[in-house]
Amino acid sequence: MTRMTWLLLSALALTAAGPAVAQDKYPSKPVKILVPYAPGGGTDITARLFGDQLKNSLGQQFVIENKPGAFGILAIEEMARAKPDGYTLMIGNVSTNAITPVLFKNKFKIDFEKEVQSVARFNIYPSFLIATTTNFDVKDVNDLVAQAKKSPGKVRYTSAGVGSFPHFDMEIFARRAGVEMNHIPNKAGAAGMLNDLVVGDAQVAIINSASSAAMIKAGKLKPLAVVAEQRVAGYPDVPTMTEAGFKSVGTLHWQSMLAPAATPKPVIDTLFKAIVEASKQPALKEAFDKQLVSLKVSESPDEAKTWLAGELDSWRKITSEVKIDLAE
Repeated sequence: MTRMTWLLLSALALTAAGPAVAQDKYPSKPVKILVPYAPGGGTDITARLFGDQLKNSLGQQFVIENKPGAFGILAIEEMARAKPDGYTLMIGNVSTNAITPVLFKNKFKIDFEKEVQSVARFNIYPSFLIATTTNFDVKDVNDLVAQAKKSPGKVRYTSAGVGSFPHFDMEIFARRAGVEMNHIPNKAGAAGMLNDLVVGDAQVAIINSASSAAMIKAGKLKPLAVVAEQRVAGYPDVPTMTEAGFKSVGTLHWQSMLAPAATPKPVIDTLFKAIVEASKQPALKEAFDKQLVSLKVSESPDEAKTWLAGELDSWRKITSEVKIDLAE
């Protein structure tokens, strides 16, 4: 083979490879985002809002697939076992992304901390200690405590399932108040909790502001206190849990994106950059402002990993100190 022939063949090979290389730029096809809850709750809302913005910036559909059940394990395992190419992701919250890996570690068929990585935290939500207005008349937190003491085990509270953060929060509240209440878990997440409250199957709960705001405005639910550092806009008469006498009770709700641990760094970096850009869009900020949500994106993918490790450590301490019956 002459040198000229070799050069021509090499040039043809590079030309043929060009389109293939271009096609490999991420993302080159729709991306699936698993949500470990039924539609309608705060995590589902966050996934859809960010999914729309990611589509705009990256030029591909981000398809939301709701996969509730097993404390989030079903969605986590499907995501973790998917090909680590950035086309199967998950958006969960403090319950599924921090508590479940700690509390239900033995139920996993994967090693969460080795097979899953954090891409980014999105936001911080305040939550309300909230009561139904269906056949349940309480004026404030003190009134709730008084009713619970008057009828031990009769006041019913709902949560997003056994071991979820609303479950822990209400258990801690009950212990601090010196009352006994009846737990009604709902595996459908915030949407299921809202239904329990509105129809009166449950009477109280701690639930995030994004999920509950519409029902509060409709008069179906009454906020008794807010889990936040200070009172929130639109609810100037609703005290913080600290002001109500229950300092450090309640979890600041957050959501974050997870990916398989072996996902290449360039893909993670592309996703992270798009998430940061999305968080700066006025339409997204306006949508979250209406739900009292603060956009608080991680500083970097590395910081997101460090932050999640810290959250896991925090919940190891909480779950070792606050024992709950996982067989409920």
